[in-house]
Amino acid sequence: MAMRLLPRLQLFEFLDQPWLPALLRRGEVDYLRVVLDRVRPYDSVAPQLAELLRMSGTDRVVDLCSGAGGPWRTLLPVLRKMHPDAEVVLTDLHPTPVPELPAGAQYRDTPVDVTRVPEELTGLRTLFEALHHFPPKQARALLADAATRGVPIAAFELTQRSLPYVLLQLLLIVPLVWGFTPLIRPRSGWRLLLTYLVPIIPLLILWDGVVSSLRTYAPEDLEELTEGLDTDGYRWHNGVHRAQGMTITYLIGLPRRRP
Repeated sequence: MAMRLLPRLQLFEFLDQPWLPALLRRGEVDYLRVVLDRVRPYDSVAPQLAELLRMSGTDRVVDLCSGAGGPWRTLLPVLRKMHPDAEVVLTDLHPTPVPELPAGAQYRDTPVDVTRVPEELTGLRTLFEALHHFPPKQARALLADAATRGVPIAAFELTQRSLPYVLLQLLLIVPLVWGFTPLIRPRSGWRLLLTYLVPIIPLLILWDGVVSSLRTYAPEDLEELTEGLDTDGYRWHNGVHRAQGMTITYLIGLPRRRP
């Protein structure tokens, strides 16, 4: 097991704050969306998701903390090539209308609390870049809800809580924001102003990126979070998936197979 280089810090992210002005929120969300759509980091986990759907005997993914749609604009079409009947229901505590959802995706317009997912939302639960937002007590409650209900869950995180990763963010995030911003549509004067002339948006994204890394649960933390949550044959597995030069930490929970 790799040594923990940095302690986990439950700092705040601007995107989590209800008081963040809508213009700045949109600036950050639009950037994150265009990066996910262009870089497509999570397309590589599609085979893992297809296998989980097969093992769980379901076609439905219930995505938690979906925000502005997460990776599903590119991930779902890739997943459907491997599992043609796959569908995804996007959910959030504060639902956000998402344009241009792919075939097989829908956004639930009523709030969903991750620690008490509504009974009718059956299927494989997923979280992308979301688990780190929750302090340990809440994260454990989220995982316990899946284990108690006997439903499968899979959480994925690109960020890493290591000194080299944070230093890389400090060097690269602002230039990356400057580079990706021209790809965001529609173009707008306020975005250019707050990105290049008065670089508030790049600095917000830099802060949230570094804080996300410092809040990320390493594999050994995931072991602690799931300790004792294995009743009735429920089992947990965590690890690291490497693809295209990126490292994705994952946690998977599966109920006991029924005869």
